[in-house]
Amino acid sequence: MPQLPPLNGLRAFDVAGRYLNFRAAADELGVTQGAVAQQVRQLEAHLGVTLFERLPKGLAFTSAGRSYHANVGAAFDALRNATDQLKPEPGKVLVSVTPTFAAKWLIPNLPDFSARHPEIDLRILATEKVSSFHGDGIDLAVRQGKPPFGASLDAHLLFRQEVIAVAAPGLMGGHSQPVGPQAISAMPKLYDSHDLWPRFLRLLNIEDKGGHGLRLSQTSLAVDAALFGQGVALVSRFLVSEEIAAGRLIQITPKTLSGEQDFYLLAARKSRRNSAVDTVVTWFLSRAEK
Repeated sequence: MPQLPPLNGLRAFDVAGRYLNFRAAADELGVTQGAVAQQVRQLEAHLGVTLFERLPKGLAFTSAGRSYHANVGAAFDALRNATDQLKPEPGKVLVSVTPTFAAKWLIPNLPDFSARHPEIDLRILATEKVSSFHGDGIDLAVRQGKPPFGASLDAHLLFRQEVIAVAAPGLMGGHSQPVGPQAISAMPKLYDSHDLWPRFLRLLNIEDKGGHGLRLSQTSLAVDAALFGQGVALVSRFLVSEEIAAGRLIQITPKTLSGEQDFYLLAARKSRRNSAVDTVVTWFLSRAEK
């Protein structure tokens, strides 16, 4: 296996390449300008390649040096990122949520969290993929399902599953009152990946006469389409409570769907988490109660 170049030389080359100046690189590294120049010369000797052209007022890459610097810089970036992930950060909390939960509940509530806990760096991983506490380094996760979720996890109930049908006032002809089953049958439907309309239509004992409707990959997109008057969306009540209170959406029937797929906040067992995670858990639970 070929011998790796000297690490000090690579570091000096990386910094000097960013500034194209030995003096500026020396200031960042906390060494003398001569030391940086010598480390770069030793690296060039090791490689048998000239990396910089020495100019009266600085440096310029050779073609080989420019290409090598891009790869060396990427390698140092990868080392820094790996180290950052390894080191514990007491004030950082990473929470995994679905894109819909992030867009329709968490982000609208974040100003309250930031005002109450400015010392905590709350980071959001919005993904449909089920994130791993160990593999993805998450501290908390919001999951829709039924306990138990795992022996190593604490599960805190956030919201019961209560699916309602909502539409914009314009689709209701300006009316704000619920409508009958036959009117709902004729309305265009907005479908998402949960595909709850067949169950809801059976609940109302009607057939769908609203056409093929619009099919979207996420509930948040269905809610947005409903806000623009493109159809009726089925969504968990807590995700649209503010839109209903503001009159931007109307619950078009008192009928609701419920089930066992409630929303839970998952966290590692209390003995394995830090105080910042405990603070975020407390905030989630108190905010959900409101």
